[in-house]
Amino acid sequence: MASPTAGSESIATSCGSDTRYDRRFAEILDYATEVFAEKGYEGASMRDLSRLSGMSLAGLYYYFDSKEKLLYLIQKHTFSTIVERLRERLAESDDPEERIRIFVHNHVDYAVAKQKAMTVLSHEDDVLKDAYGVELSAIKRQYYKICVELVDGLAKAEKLYRVGPKASERGEIATRTAVMGLFGMINWLYTWYRPNVDPDAATLAREISDIFLQGVRGERTSNWRSTQPTAKSAEPEVAEAPRKRGGKK
Repeated sequence: MASPTAGSESIATSCGSDTRYDRRFAEILDYATEVFAEKGYEGASMRDLSRLSGMSLAGLYYYFDSKEKLLYLIQKHTFSTIVERLRERLAESDDPEERIRIFVHNHVDYAVAKQKAMTVLSHEDDVLKDAYGVELSAIKRQYYKICVELVDGLAKAEKLYRVGPKASERGEIATRTAVMGLFGMINWLYTWYRPNVDPDAATLAREISDIFLQGVRGERTSNWRSTQPTAKSAEPEVAEAPRKRGGKK
């Protein structure tokens, strides 16, 4: 039986699993990612997973006690992998522009290779509550903070008064606006990227980085000044694309 993630990196591969139990555990996560991406969390069942994986229901429950646990592990693996790889890659450069490009390339690289995992991540973002949801939210806040630090670092290094923590108070581009705009670009990839139509991950990351950097460095086209309150609001989650339930786009 072919893996549902054949042709791209699977959870089994990226986990570096080396025991038979670990390999089977990770393979089931790959199959669950396929099912959730196809039918949505609510529409999918353990029987769907049983049919796709070729395992009995009893066999599946030996590895996972619930569908909720499967979703939690898929999302945790996806977020943790992206953040861990990003930290490793950022350690290789101190240049503010290059660090932003590394951030974009790291995200795009994963999103292109793992479109189904990114679909599950975005569509089922609000499903998990309690301890699972709290843990995932903490990882997302880490990711958001890293991006904020990178954008602020560029603004400070290049004296970009159009971007910064207090930019909105001057009627300019706030860091939050820039960061959430960047997340808006990269989080939509899973909905439109086509390998036979669009460029490879490296080229795509360069193009998105160019658009973002030219935007924050460019001249303002309006003298509009925000009249919204500037009081510090609750720290936001990473921006997600609109969700669709129960099937592919």
